Amino acid sequence: MIDILNLQDSEKTSLFEELSSRSSVDFSEYNDGVQNILDQVKQEGDKALISLTKKFDGVDLSKTGLKVTPEEIEKAYEQVDQEYIDAIKLAIENIKNYHMKQKQNSWFTSDDPNILLGQKVTPVSSAGIYVPGGTAPYPSSVLMNAIPAIVAGVKKIVMTTPPSKDGGVNVGILVAAKEAGVDEIYKVGGAQAVGALAFGTETIPNVNKIVGPGNIYVATAKRLVYGYVDIDMIAGPSEILILADETAKATFVAADMLSQAEHDELASSILITTSEALAKTVQLELQRQTSLLERQDIVKKSLKNFGKIIVTDTMDEAIKLSDEIAPEHLEVCVKNPFELLNKIQNAGAIFLGDYAPEPLGDYVAGPNHVLPTSGTAKFYSPLSVDDFVKKSSVIYYSKAALSGVKDAAMKMAEQEGLTAHRNSIKVRFE
Repeated sequence: MIDILNLQDSEKTSLFEELSSRSSVDFSEYNDGVQNILDQVKQEGDKALISLTKKFDGVDLSKTGLKVTPEEIEKAYEQVDQEYIDAIKLAIENIKNYHMKQKQNSWFTSDDPNILLGQKVTPVSSAGIYVPGGTAPYPSSVLMNAIPAIVAGVKKIVMTTPPSKDGGVNVGILVAAKEAGVDEIYKVGGAQAVGALAFGTETIPNVNKIVGPGNIYVATAKRLVYGYVDIDMIAGPSEILILADETAKATFVAADMLSQAEHDELASSILITTSEALAKTVQLELQRQTSLLERQDIVKKSLKNFGKIIVTDTMDEAIKLSDEIAPEHLEVCVKNPFELLNKIQNAGAIFLGDYAPEPLGDYVAGPNHVLPTSGTAKFYSPLSVDDFVKKSSVIYYSKAALSGVKDAAMKMAEQEGLTAHRNSIKVRFE
């Protein structure tokens, strides 16, 4: 059974140590092996992809081809029902509408007719989306990674995903990618897929940015290719924190905690409440609902290791603790949730009220579900349109305008000992 804590300072330290231990992966342990894979892909291209896919996935891409064909996509549509397609279309509409509001335009200002300053906003030319395979494919992640790129104006979006044993790709993922507007899909997974997106091969084009979650080998590869290309973030295990008062519904709170616990054994589900009665009811409700779940073995381990119910004297104390944890998902299940919104500083996504459960954000609400984890919400933001654009500053000065500041600029160059900098300005007035 999940514990109920009245948190003291010593217990708080223990709690943070437990949570940080979930993400204390020593990437150096994997660096050499992953670097070898990346080097092989860089040197041998498609040949390496075929060899590595046969080795790790048991699939011969020389027979199936690396690229998903239009016929395969057409066949995928025949294997999903219309209800699923309608759900995907609804999600796309909401995600696109939300991200359109993030779009920035170039701007220019000129307080002096001799001076023009500005910022030019330009989308990256291409983006690569990595989509995990395995037993739990996530079509929603295709949408959340592709749509901000499309809204930003990225011209080419390339997706890679591991092939199944029969050499195909999950039909739900194929339909989601087609509906979202992904341009090219390749049957390659693991570190080798990241290498292909970073360096390019005869078949797979290199891209400017790689986004999307993956296992430890994918995460290590993304870290190693950063600099050749940009990446989104290195995501840790999923997490939810719920702030609740005595008005919260125990059945809702327990269900939402379990929605994260079922992800994996390292997922974190925390309730912080000012109501001891609610804490006890949620404790019992977690037991009852867990017994009804398909993934209850994972849920039980997750709750045992990283699940907590914490009782505080005041909601201000609860918010302070939440901000220190900086959760990926934060639900605010209190009588007046909007009153707390301005007090909250650190969270990836904030869900207000009893009828905004976390899975709503995973699928159809519109905001992105690619969120900072492991406390990085203190300084990172959700994936957005901004991640797929770059900004160039723009400067125009006439000779008259430069004349007005030349002495100051030359003096600063002189102070820094950069005589060529000083001369670059000086020669224009000789």
